[in-house]
Amino acid sequence: MTARKNSKDLIKKIGYEFKNKKYLEEALTHRSYSNEAEKTRRFNNEKLEFLGDAILNLITTEYIYDLYGKKTEGELAKLKSQIISEPVFSTIASDIKLGEYLYLSNGEIMSGGRNRRSILGDAFEALIGAIFKDSDYYTAKNVALKFLLGKINKLEEIEGTGDYKTILQEFVQGKYKKMPEYKLLRTKGPDHNKVFEICVRWNDKIYGIGTGKSKKEAEKHAAKEALEKLKK
Repeated sequence: MTARKNSKDLIKKIGYEFKNKKYLEEALTHRSYSNEAEKTRRFNNEKLEFLGDAILNLITTEYIYDLYGKKTEGELAKLKSQIISEPVFSTIASDIKLGEYLYLSNGEIMSGGRNRRSILGDAFEALIGAIFKDSDYYTAKNVALKFLLGKINKLEEIEGTGDYKTILQEFVQGKYKKMPEYKLLRTKGPDHNKVFEICVRWNDKIYGIGTGKSKKEAEKHAAKEALEKLKK
């Protein structure tokens, strides 16, 4: 079991000194830890994650709108969905070793939580949300872009950012003259933290099943699994 690192090192990496350290502590607290230490820590990073997701969405939309003025709305939407994604955020988090600074339960630590992509991606969103709460939009934007710019031009190198749904649709339409259908199989978890499970099918056969924190994310994972099966 690895001990959590001192957040002073993280502050140096992100280049932002918090005025109110409570926001940083909240951003670094996974719900597993707050559940385990219920009497001493009643908060976790889920609300800051929610806020950070919205801020990163706006930062990215604004940036690619200004940078790629000749692209169509559809092309910009496709690019944004690749950037605002767990693969990109978790890769950034891995680069700065964000997992080493998180408050996690003993169970999460022992099961590899410090390196789990979903936990890392959520923590990066929470960190940006915390910077916004502690300062302002433009400060959060400067910090976020410092990390995002290194990934935007290298999306093809980040596993999981591919536009799997479009690729699958083009293949199925070309080979079978049909559209792949996505169907919700089940949802799990509380309302504030739902996980969706969706399958993709055609010709009355399921080719892929995916899960995600949104239906779109689950559909993307289902399409990826279907493409991997088709390659084999």
